[in-house]
Amino acid sequence: MMLAKMLYFFKGAWRNICQCPLLCLAAVGTVAVSLMMVAFFGVIFFNFAQLTSHWGQQVQLKIFLEKAPDDTLLAEWRRKIEACPEVESVNLVSSAEALERFRKRLGKKADLLEGLGADLLPASLEIGLKAPYRNRSGVAAVAETLRQHKEFSDIRHGGEWLNRFDSLVSLLKLAAVILGGFLLFATIFMIANTIKLTLYARRDELEIMTLVGGTSLFIKMPYIIEGAIQGLLGGLLAVGGAYLIFRTFLHDNLVTLLMTMGVGEVMFLPSGFQWGLVSAGMLLGVLGSLPPLRKFVRMRA
Repeated sequence: MMLAKMLYFFKGAWRNICQCPLLCLAAVGTVAVSLMMVAFFGVIFFNFAQLTSHWGQQVQLKIFLEKAPDDTLLAEWRRKIEACPEVESVNLVSSAEALERFRKRLGKKADLLEGLGADLLPASLEIGLKAPYRNRSGVAAVAETLRQHKEFSDIRHGGEWLNRFDSLVSLLKLAAVILGGFLLFATIFMIANTIKLTLYARRDELEIMTLVGGTSLFIKMPYIIEGAIQGLLGGLLAVGGAYLIFRTFLHDNLVTLLMTMGVGEVMFLPSGFQWGLVSAGMLLGVLGSLPPLRKFVRMRA
C-alpha cells in the first residue's frame, strides 16, 4: 500500500514537471547557478585555507645573509640562535639551494629562470620554531631577541602576513555566506513560483481531490517531491558544472599561484561538501514548494 502511494506521488510529480517543462528548467537552472556560485567560493576558500594551514605549520624566521658563513662562524651563530627556548632548528640554505627550491615551486614555469646565475637569491638561515610558538607573538619574540645581535639585522618572518591572509580567508567566508544567502533566497522564490503556477494549472483537479476527502499531505506530496527533484537536479548540475569549469579554467592558474606560495596540490571540493551541495539543492526544492502549498490548502480548507 505504501509503495503504491509513493509510486502515485512520483508519477504526479513527473506529470507536473512535464506540464511546465520551461518553468521546471528555469527552477533547476536557478538552483544550479546559485549553488555553483557557492561551489566556486568553496573552491577558493578550501584552497586558501589549505595554504593558511600549510603556512601555519611552516612558520619560521629567515635571516638573509650577504654571503654564506664558514663552518666556524656558522657553528657560533647556531649556538646564539639555539639559545632561544622557542627555536627548534637552524638550517643554512645556500644561494644555489634557494634557487632550486624556487625552480621547483614554479613547476612548468621554471624555464623562466634559465640563464640566471646560481647566486640570484641570497643565502639564508632558516629558523624553525617549536609548535607552541608558531604564531605571531612567538615569531615576534624570537625576532626581537635575535635583532640584538648586529649580524642578524636582516630578519624576515611571515607571522604578520599569515594573520592578514587568515583575515582574507575569513572575509571570503563572510562574502560567501552573504552572497549565498541572496542566491538561495532567489532560488526558493523561483521554485515557489514554479509550484504556484503548477497548482494554478491543476486547480480544478485539486479541488475535486479536496472535496472527495483527500488529505492535506496526500495533495501536497507530489509537489513536494517535484520541488525536491528540481533541487536535486540543480545540485547535481552545480557540482558537475563547477568541476568542469574548475578543471578547464581554474586548475592551472591555482596550481601556479599556490605552488609559488609553497602548496604543491590544488583540491576541488571535499566529497562531504559536494554531497552537502546536492542535499542543499533538495532542501531548497522542498522549502520552495511549501509556501504555495500551504497557501493553496488553507484557501481550499
